[in-house]
Amino acid sequence: MALASSFRKILCAALAVASAVVFSANARAALLDSEIAKNLLPHKALYDIRMVTRHNGTSILNIHGEMGYEWRPDCDAWVTSHHFNLAYEYADAPVLNVVSDFSTYEPFDGKSLSFTSRRARGGDLYEELRGNASLGSDGTGNASYSMPPELAFSLSKGTLFPMKHTIALLKSIKSGQKFFNAVVFDGSDDEGPVEISAVAGKMVNGMTGLVPSPKLDASLLSGPAWFVRMAFFPAKTPAEEADYEMNAVIHENGIISDMRIDYKDFSVTQKLVALERLKNATCGLK
Repeated sequence: MALASSFRKILCAALAVASAVVFSANARAALLDSEIAKNLLPHKALYDIRMVTRHNGTSILNIHGEMGYEWRPDCDAWVTSHHFNLAYEYADAPVLNVVSDFSTYEPFDGKSLSFTSRRARGGDLYEELRGNASLGSDGTGNASYSMPPELAFSLSKGTLFPMKHTIALLKSIKSGQKFFNAVVFDGSDDEGPVEISAVAGKMVNGMTGLVPSPKLDASLLSGPAWFVRMAFFPAKTPAEEADYEMNAVIHENGIISDMRIDYKDFSVTQKLVALERLKNATCGLK
């Protein structure tokens, strides 16, 4: 009995130590997440989009336009908005102008997401998406669209929403890890979650590839930045070949200053041409 009692005490002590180690590790991870989130900078940006390569046989001759982007923390959530205005030039058709808007509302706990997306072609609306996604206590979840109402996706355990993915990616990079894989859902289209495989490269100068301009606040790009290569795969139908790949310069404060996106038929660059800081939400305080 004495031996059994002693064994139980040793076991309880070991479990207590193990729990303390796990708690400590979780606390450190949460602290790092908090520090990374705190460094993210509310900002408004404008990107110039240009086609840089095209493969033989593709009907698209050229793509050009711009994307306006805003990111800011609200009192309870991260709020983002994208506005694309693009012109597509074809060999045997008139220039096609496509305007699209996409916005998200992601509470700070990363457990839910509200999203809207609208696309117009030649001035006529041809796609509109609206919906909400949520994750349960076990990490799995669902995405349900109110428009179109029949569209829904199951979210596998560990799925991340956009801002949580940004924080997790920066955390991985700052921890010295070269590779980071995650399943991400953002609601920007009707294709569902994507698997993003990222490879972190060297630290780079934040103004690399950019043209200085009075509209571009270079002081917001003075901190650490890294070159990252990302490949995007459809999560619902695993494939060996990525749908598309992206090279990006990602800053510690969450700003992306330069991108090159490689599709199967062509590649486009998305370069930062204007950048300004946005004020933090006052949350009812004066």
